[in-house]
Amino acid sequence: MIPRTAEAPAAPTVPQLPGRDHYFDLLRALALFRVVLYHLVGWAWLPLLFPSMGVMFALAGALMARSLKRPALQVIRGRVRRLLPPLWILGAVGGTAMVVAGWRPGLSALLWILPLSDPPFLGAEWAADLAEPLWYLRAYLWYVLLSPLLLRCLRRLPWPTLLAPLALSAVLSFGYLALPGRIDSALTDFSTFGACWILGMARQEGILSRLPRYAVPSLAPAVMLAGLWWAARHNFSADSELDSIPTAQALWSFGAVLLLLHVSPSWDSLPPRLRRWDRVVTLLNSRAVTVYLWHNICIFAAASLWDRMWSIDVLGESVPWLLESWVPELLLAWALIALCILLFGWAEDFAAGRGPRLWPDRT
Repeated sequence: MIPRTAEAPAAPTVPQLPGRDHYFDLLRALALFRVVLYHLVGWAWLPLLFPSMGVMFALAGALMARSLKRPALQVIRGRVRRLLPPLWILGAVGGTAMVVAGWRPGLSALLWILPLSDPPFLGAEWAADLAEPLWYLRAYLWYVLLSPLLLRCLRRLPWPTLLAPLALSAVLSFGYLALPGRIDSALTDFSTFGACWILGMARQEGILSRLPRYAVPSLAPAVMLAGLWWAARHNFSADSELDSIPTAQALWSFGAVLLLLHVSPSWDSLPPRLRRWDRVVTLLNSRAVTVYLWHNICIFAAASLWDRMWSIDVLGESVPWLLESWVPELLLAWALIALCILLFGWAEDFAAGRGPRLWPDRT
């Protein structure tokens, strides 16, 4: 399994797109930033501060439920079409580099075209960093394929459907199911974040709004504490990852996402204090798949480039604190991500049937 890091003057208000949810946009942008930061610095408390993957799956689940007012096959085809071209660009660039480095793929390389399971990759650190984010696309693809069934179950049996992935996660953690590696990997991801995807669907269906106002603030912290208890029982520490404890991750993400969706204000635009970030939020939402797919290899490249600074003696002698800081690496990583947006981001426009845009930071 691939492993899973004083008020300013108001800016001009960006016109709202039909159906655009600025609160969701802000959550998605924060989730992407946190993912990049975590994969760079590896602080174990970051996924506790903001469970990015749970948030991203919940937002996608809400959008999927909204789209399923149209015929299911049409919606699935549209979602898959929007997902795959950015992956194919990554596969073309990364696959070519791996072949040049000596990789000889077999038939399993077809998973770079349709990632129903984890695609193979060259046994090198940079190739592993390139392929690491693909678990998200594989999980997303399966959620999309299963969404019509999940939505039907949610409408008939809301709470059993919501809690089923958490129960499955506990069953898997106790080892009651012995499955082949690829199936176990996919099922583990489904059980870890499936409840968040279904939470997004429940929010879109109005199921959460039917709960008493006190219910979510009372229930969600208890679920999050259960996640912390589970993590503590499995030796979670500052040197470990919450991702390595799927049930703890599932419980913590479920509780945190439940709170975030409970708050869920209706914003016609970002609040005045946040409007200065509107173009950044718009850009990250317009290029979310590109940022996620390329961020890991950009971090690898940034770290490799920054390590070379130690060979400059004057820097090592005069500003060692700067060379040891993670901030320059983060800025360099985002500069490389920006370059990837310019080079490859057009694939998202192509996939959505839009005209290509180099830097879509405006609505």
